[in-house]
Amino acid sequence: MFGALLRFARQVVENVLSQLMQQFNVIEQQARNPMQAMIQQVVGGVWIGEGANAFVEEVSSLMLPGVGQVGEHITTMHRNLNHAIDVMDQADQQVTSLVGGLADIFGSIY
Repeated sequence: MFGALLRFARQVVENVLSQLMQQFNVIEQQARNPMQAMIQQVVGGVWIGEGANAFVEEVSSLMLPGVGQVGEHITTMHRNLNHAIDVMDQADQQVTSLVGGLADIFGSIY
């Protein structure tokens, strides 16, 4: 029973990890990359003047770092969830070992 529950929990965490990476890719593809392309176009001369300079400054100093922070948070959460999987696996191994040891002790008594 406990093993099935642990396997289920592990599967849930692995699904969350997969979804996190999908979200990270969405952020890269739909937010960061298009904004960087717009900056390159503006810097390349498609838009000239104070408004263009302000746009590049705002996107470069606010939007891109914000997207980067979201990506960093996703990466940190991914790392922490992987650590949680490792802890669950270690706990499972320890419990299995303890139960096996108790079974051996009771087996030798009876």
